[in-house]
Amino acid sequence: MTHSRILSRFLFRRFFRGVGLVLLIVCGIIFAVTFVERLPGYPTALLALNDAWIRLVEYVPMFLPLAVFMGTLVAYYTLTRSSEGVIISGAGLSPYQMARPFLVGAFLIGVFATTVINPYAVKLRSGNISSEHLKLVDGKIWVRDKFNDEYTTLISKNMTQDKQNLVFHDAIIFVKDSKFKLTNRIETKQVTLSENGLKTLNANIFNTNGQPSTGTWHKKTQITPRTVLDRYLQPDQISFWQLPQFIKKMSKIGIPVRGHIIQFWTLLFLPLSMVAMATLGVAFSQTHQRRNHSFGAKFGIGILTCFVLYFLLNIFTALGSNGTLPPLLAIIAPPLIIIAAAGVFIAGFDTI
Repeated sequence: MTHSRILSRFLFRRFFRGVGLVLLIVCGIIFAVTFVERLPGYPTALLALNDAWIRLVEYVPMFLPLAVFMGTLVAYYTLTRSSEGVIISGAGLSPYQMARPFLVGAFLIGVFATTVINPYAVKLRSGNISSEHLKLVDGKIWVRDKFNDEYTTLISKNMTQDKQNLVFHDAIIFVKDSKFKLTNRIETKQVTLSENGLKTLNANIFNTNGQPSTGTWHKKTQITPRTVLDRYLQPDQISFWQLPQFIKKMSKIGIPVRGHIIQFWTLLFLPLSMVAMATLGVAFSQTHQRRNHSFGAKFGIGILTCFVLYFLLNIFTALGSNGTLPPLLAIIAPPLIIIAAAGVFIAGFDTI
């Protein structure tokens, strides 16, 4: 039992060393490329570094499954090259026992990504939300409000965040009375939504007769920057911890939340997806060193297979998003299929 624990800790360290090496290389490349790309658009290198860091954190969930898979391959490759894998097998560890530390490590990485990395990434992005982070209708932002028996509709081409306020650019605002008769039409380059309502300093205001006037326009509204963001934010702009309450609140007022449900199940079962990629890595890493099988060929085929699976996972996610498959089934089925197929291969492998 003591020897088994020692070997498990040894394999555990090798797994994290392999995944860490892959992450270091991939993150370094992405960070460097993003920094060079963003540098001309910022007055100082520090601001460009900060933006590159935010972009890197956004990309981490995208390549983390691939990093776990490649890290598993790297760890097994080092064990095979140094003949340590043969020694471990000779100590009586079956392929399943040898793979257990890798699966536990992958599970922990998934838990960390869901509970820590995702909320941290959302927190970084929340300070600079733009129209890119919103679900748009016909490429535009639509905001509607009812206050004091008046209906206000705002249509904007773009939106940025200024501290606690939202700034809409190239906006047209329609104000109607209780009988839906148009009372004012406002055209402005920039209108700010704060806790006190909508306000623009230089607007073209058209009355019911179509006569224009120029000046400051202000209107009290029930909507606030927070309510707009809650209604229009895309699923990946909401952290894992906030998603259940958000889904419940939006469902009560009749706003579609299928995409948010998909996001929640994706994050909840991310540890299972990490285990699936580690299991696949273990399956592709099985090799008969004494029979001179090419580990490099398996390494290349495994990476190619991983990319194919990545696109298949996206297909399942799309089927869940459009209602073809139940959201839970769309998220949980692919990793279970991968684990089952890889487990069958490992079980049928003729150990040394």
